[in-house]
Amino acid sequence: MQNNITTTLKKLFYLWRRSQFPVKQPIKISRIDNLIIFLVCILISIISSYKLLLISPLNPADIFSWLLTFTEILFSSGILILVSKKENPTISSRQIFLIITLLLAVQATKLAFASNISPLSMIIPPALIISQGMGSITALAWVSIASFSWPDPAVAINNNIFFILLVCASVVSLLGGRIRSRAQLLQLSIFVPIGSFFSQWILIGKDKISLINKQDFVLTNGDVFSDSLLLAIVMLFTILFIPIFESIFGLLTKARLLELADKEKPLIRRLSLEAPGTFEHTLLICGLAEEATRMIGGDIDLIKTGALYHDVGKLHAPNWFIENQDGSKNPHDEIDDPIRSAEVLQAHVDEGLKYARKNRLPKPISNFIPEHQGTLKMGYFFYKAKERNIKISENDFRYNGPIPQSRETAILMLADGCEAALRAMNINASDKEALETISKIIYSRQKDGQLEDSNLSKGEIFLIKRAFLNVWKRIRHRRIQYPTSKNNTFS
Repeated sequence: MQNNITTTLKKLFYLWRRSQFPVKQPIKISRIDNLIIFLVCILISIISSYKLLLISPLNPADIFSWLLTFTEILFSSGILILVSKKENPTISSRQIFLIITLLLAVQATKLAFASNISPLSMIIPPALIISQGMGSITALAWVSIASFSWPDPAVAINNNIFFILLVCASVVSLLGGRIRSRAQLLQLSIFVPIGSFFSQWILIGKDKISLINKQDFVLTNGDVFSDSLLLAIVMLFTILFIPIFESIFGLLTKARLLELADKEKPLIRRLSLEAPGTFEHTLLICGLAEEATRMIGGDIDLIKTGALYHDVGKLHAPNWFIENQDGSKNPHDEIDDPIRSAEVLQAHVDEGLKYARKNRLPKPISNFIPEHQGTLKMGYFFYKAKERNIKISENDFRYNGPIPQSRETAILMLADGCEAALRAMNINASDKEALETISKIIYSRQKDGQLEDSNLSKGEIFLIKRAFLNVWKRIRHRRIQYPTSKNNTFS
């Protein structure tokens, strides 16, 4: 009896813990991609260890040393991939390929130019790319593998240089994941080489500094000035190439998100001109979603940008949506066909995805377009069809989905549902009434199964409700009624 109670309590505790801290499952990678990634990892291991087999004469101890090094590098590559998946469960095979390809390139560069190029210039720039696109933890894991693995045993690295390398690479990895603009990247590319210059000057000595014009002074390994100058040059070129990496490998950096969030972007500007009601609705949703995301510790830049683009599909027929109508006529009343009206609503999602592809929006942004509607029911037209006794299926009046696959797209769905209801509330409504309205809408989404794949916990949903309430309290404030003079001007 006691064992049964203990087992039941353990199960309940496990279920409660999972409900509070759900684990997002990583996306599946095809077998072909896995095979390619594995082959690249083997190639990295071969490049990193083959020189151990060139020793003459070769004895069993040398073969064992080679096998140990080969296995160590292969295992480290696998750990790196696992760390990247843990930090970013939605990481794609292209992004994993980028991580290991950069490691392969660095190992090959060490073999070819270890005696000519400073290790700072080999390892720090790739760390900046990885931290910008995949996060600081992945970048730190990559730096640790690239720093400790040197293919040529004959190449010895000064301990002070190694220490400076680890410090500078770690700083770049940590700051790179937080940087939100290209200007900050430029500052980083200037201050890190300056920092490495003074660090080498202090730890290595003044005798290693040479400012004399030499034909090969940039590639003079061991010279403090040339090492720092080469690092600055390579980092500047890295910043220039980051947009190309973003395009090819699907990286979504914070700087890219802020650029897309510019309201003067052609697609957003067009939305404000051709569908002004939708644009105002979008701005209000941005406020709700941003506050809720900040409350739960989500990606604020992602949801701010995704919210701006979530309804761009309404550009295909702005007047069919009530927020853009002037009250004179409603196209839905003119066609008087609930099924066709439902098709128009679904079309704003389909057309939105077309706009996203045409404007080359990153996939994490275009995901907001279908997922903010999920598979919600178009209730108004569904009940109009039922009133006419039309033989229909409820699925004909549901959006095609998918349901939200991330916390951010789920928050946008909830903000979209709550925005109109909160704006329509009486200015004298109490906080309790507003919270009840918010709770009803969120509960309806939960009951409909829209949040099942979103990774939102019960605790986070509670915080989202409070965030929506806080925003409503800010926007419902009263205005002073100013007195007017006889000529109807304000005084």
